[in-house]
Amino acid sequence: MKKILFSLTALLLCLAAGAQSIGQSELKQIKDSFVKDPSTKAIQNALTTDRNIKAFTYNHEKAGVIDHFFKYRCDVKGITNQLSSGRCWMFTSMNVIRPDVMKKFNLNNFDFSHNYSFFWDQFEKANLFLENIIATADRPITDRDVEFFFKSPVADGGVWNLFWDIAEKYGVVPQEVMPETEHSNNTSQMRGVLNELLRTGGWHLREMIAQGAKKNAVQAKKIEILKEVYRVLALCLGEPPTEFTWRYKDAKGKVQTLKTTPLAFYKSIVPSDYNPETYIMIMNDPTREYYKIYDIASYRNTYEGINWCYLNLPNEEIKPAALASIKDNTPLYISCDVGKQSDRDKGIMDVDYYDYESLFGITLDMDKKARILTRQSGSSHAMTLIGCDTDENDVPVKWELENSWGPASGNHGYVTFTDRWFDEYLFRIVINKKYLSDKAKKALGTKPVQLPAWDYMF
Repeated sequence: MKKILFSLTALLLCLAAGAQSIGQSELKQIKDSFVKDPSTKAIQNALTTDRNIKAFTYNHEKAGVIDHFFKYRCDVKGITNQLSSGRCWMFTSMNVIRPDVMKKFNLNNFDFSHNYSFFWDQFEKANLFLENIIATADRPITDRDVEFFFKSPVADGGVWNLFWDIAEKYGVVPQEVMPETEHSNNTSQMRGVLNELLRTGGWHLREMIAQGAKKNAVQAKKIEILKEVYRVLALCLGEPPTEFTWRYKDAKGKVQTLKTTPLAFYKSIVPSDYNPETYIMIMNDPTREYYKIYDIASYRNTYEGINWCYLNLPNEEIKPAALASIKDNTPLYISCDVGKQSDRDKGIMDVDYYDYESLFGITLDMDKKARILTRQSGSSHAMTLIGCDTDENDVPVKWELENSWGPASGNHGYVTFTDRWFDEYLFRIVINKKYLSDKAKKALGTKPVQLPAWDYMF
């Protein structure tokens, strides 16, 4: 043992000897590299008096180059607004099926109650959190899974499978049936209360189990915690209906009445094959092997629901499938790193749109794989893919998204991004598997690789 300790100490001393602090010589070398020539002084003067760095990096060569016209476009209309919430995944999932609802009921406009679905999403996430805490109660509080669960008991973010899980169990309702509230549109304060409540409950559950409490007593305590969760949600969001009467005016101006339940309404508006067996989430993640299925542990909202599962494919596979879906008038759920190289006012995203390197005289040359592994890039926002413009050979040059930030954002609520931006910053698409290649379909039959809930991509 002494010999091992001696070797370890020697190794640490060698590593320390190779390390280097910032001394006067190093500091002088670094400081001397900053030469205040006239151009540098001009940039410093500008940046120290204006905090909007992005405005100084706009690449003027892009002015007027990217338009908002598309050869292929799905038949969609109407822009939704998630306001100050992280429910983009929910809005996008609903925006994909919203055109079919408008067609079915002959409507000029329609939206779902995101408040209704949000209520059940938060409630079910609370139950899943508590079940995860019970299942890991024998582990130390510093266990990585336990730390991850306690870090964010409930969040308002998610992906498509969470919408499917909650809709399959509770259905959906029109917006008028359960309108938005201040807390569905602005979720942070309510979530703060819920997370403190759940951390408190989770702590007490661990204490009970550590003291030898029986399973039925633990489950009874969990129900008591969920009663309080339900109370917080009901006070902030209102209680969701179990049945409803919806009155609406169709495109001909005739008032119609529909009496039904949320689950029956949901079943009436989605295709019979609207399920994870037919609609597949695909991912472009160059850090992992392509043509493999990956399953994210515990990434769902209902305890009995399906985890987030995706097929990893190269962009050369994804783009033809996405274009085929658009040509077939079928919009797609996508998610991307929306903040990168993005002009929110004009609704344009392109890899060369902002030039930080020229402004600062620095080098930023990571590829997509490196950006993912260093946490510089990752999927941050879901939108609906509705259009594609192609060249004379029918090769995509740019794409169009329907956003959920209201009509004042972007190009009247829509966003145009170049095909090069697709390569670098688009990550996930939910698509009917019929549009995939035979090679991709074959990969769907392979066994999923399980990834931890705290995986770096998520």
